[in-house]
Amino acid sequence: MSWQLILTNPEDEERPTIMPSLMFVGDQYNKAEEAINYYLSVFNNAKKGSIARYPQGMEPDKEGSIMFSDFIIENQRLAAMDSAGNHPFSFSEAISLTVYCDTQEEIDNYWNELSAVPESEQCGWLKDKYGMSWQIVPREKEAMMNNGTPEQVARVTQATLKMKKLDLAELQKAYRG
Repeated sequence: MSWQLILTNPEDEERPTIMPSLMFVGDQYNKAEEAINYYLSVFNNAKKGSIARYPQGMEPDKEGSIMFSDFIIENQRLAAMDSAGNHPFSFSEAISLTVYCDTQEEIDNYWNELSAVPESEQCGWLKDKYGMSWQIVPREKEAMMNNGTPEQVARVTQATLKMKKLDLAELQKAYRG
């Protein structure tokens, strides 16, 4: 896990203590701004934040690419940046963003908007066109897993393992037995 300390409070806007930061490297370099705009278009409750661009002379980074930016989707503030450095990492399934949904319609909508790598889909997980992993999960599933009997939890788990995109009605059916 990498940590980045940020001492900023632009326009007296509060920042959370912990804020996920997405670094666009390798094949995804110079796509941070495109990705931010894309994510802002996918979520209804979304807001662009500040943007700081690389100035001339900061090679290998291109002038105008994103040195730092932040944005909010569904009340979660995230940071994003481009880095042209030679990094031995990029996005992986080790880190994912979870979207809790109240209805199958919400699940279907986010799935259709975000999923770009069908071979990465499993158990409610998907990968978007930038390589970022997401979990699209019915909020009710968390209640099932936390409040169910061991048998109910096992049935919901087994049903989940058979799915790519989660089907709320099928999970409810498994829960009921």
